[in-house]
Amino acid sequence: MNESQAIAGPVLVLVGPTAIGKTELSLLLAERFDCEIISVDSMQVYRYMDVGTAKVSLAERARIPHHLIDMVEPDEDYDAAAFVRDALQAINRIHRRGRVPLLTGGTGLYLRALIDGLSAEIGHFPEIREQLRQRLALVGHHVLHDELRQSDRFSAERINASDTHRLLRALEILQATGKPWSTHISQHQSQRIRRFSNILQIGLTCERDLLYKRIDQRTSLMLGSGLEQEVKELLARGYSPQLKSMQAIGYRHMHNYLQHIWDLAETERLLARDTRRYAKRQYTWFRTNAELEWFDVLAHRAIVTRINDWTAELPGH
Repeated sequence: MNESQAIAGPVLVLVGPTAIGKTELSLLLAERFDCEIISVDSMQVYRYMDVGTAKVSLAERARIPHHLIDMVEPDEDYDAAAFVRDALQAINRIHRRGRVPLLTGGTGLYLRALIDGLSAEIGHFPEIREQLRQRLALVGHHVLHDELRQSDRFSAERINASDTHRLLRALEILQATGKPWSTHISQHQSQRIRRFSNILQIGLTCERDLLYKRIDQRTSLMLGSGLEQEVKELLARGYSPQLKSMQAIGYRHMHNYLQHIWDLAETERLLARDTRRYAKRQYTWFRTNAELEWFDVLAHRAIVTRINDWTAELPGH
């Protein structure tokens, strides 16, 4: 694909924090505007991980075609570059069918990579990474996260202290290049490509108390809908609890429960707490996207009106 030539076909985006209600609204919008849905979720790409990722049901997928779900095994690597490749292929196929791609999810990094292009490869520095791993083992992730916060507050706000993979990467980049990861991202933003010429990006928001209530409900639903059995089956298939996918929110919590580190009440409390913190980091990430148009999640009529106005302005309409 020629990176210098923007894709002319319409692309609709619907993003927001976890549990806010993206799935329900995306299905309604897809039916109304003849869309096919492309998942922008770094966890829903994994097979066998359904409950903990709040994956759309088979019935919902039968109702509206969904893409980029159940793409890889839990022990396979999948990153922003793979997402961009697969998403662009899906967008092209959807456009050929005369329909509108609706990108929806909560993984801001994937969306940014797709819309703005991937950042230039910074490189990897094995010696620095190994030194950081040794320090991590000695002092723990909270100490390293505090160090990151002092030098790169933006990255620290969007990286969970327990996400040691990205935490070490941020510190590695900082030490090797002398510049924060967030600075590299900002520099890339200033030189970004324009991949889509007809794109509407909608962000969903709501009152914090309502979002937290939804998160609590989502947490309770996951625990009552088979998350324990799902994690047991993943372990039985031989997937290590140390895998990147198995360290995600929900999966590491349930593993701690199965190891009798926490009881069920503590597992639910910490899962809800960490999900709230994740939602906050998602907002931090999405707020850097100046092209997102924000709507309350309950303002369905206003969202539909905005999309109607956008479609009326598209070439050929």
